[in-house]
Amino acid sequence: MAERPDVGLASASRFVAATGFDVAEASGTRVTGTVQVGPDQHTPWGVVHGGLYCAVIESAASIGASMAVADSGQFAVGVNNNTDFIRSMTEGRLDVVAEPVQQGRTQQLWQVLLTRAEDGKLVARGQVRLQNVPLPGT
Repeated sequence: MAERPDVGLASASRFVAATGFDVAEASGTRVTGTVQVGPDQHTPWGVVHGGLYCAVIESAASIGASMAVADSGQFAVGVNNNTDFIRSMTEGRLDVVAEPVQQGRTQQLWQVLLTRAEDGKLVARGQVRLQNVPLPGT
């Protein structure tokens, strides 16, 4: 059985930590968490940059998909990320929910929703296709 990685913000890479994605729950069937957004993630026009949404969506899907195949000595890498930007945001907390649409032997498809914590309105949604690959060194 493969060891499950620590997916908390404290152990994240500097890139993932910079997004502020704080994982609350992580399994091979669901990933949840939050992201606090504000001026540090703004475009020159004062709204949160869409690239932040893409990065959080990719991270949430990758965590869940990798956990789904960890016991078979694999992890998942994103091969396609389609993110729709539904409404702009300037600051506040986003709730993140990622769940699989399809989980196969070689690929997985995950959907990730980013909603405003204050009212539950959808800010962005993404769909990430991931390839299951062997862990390095196996």
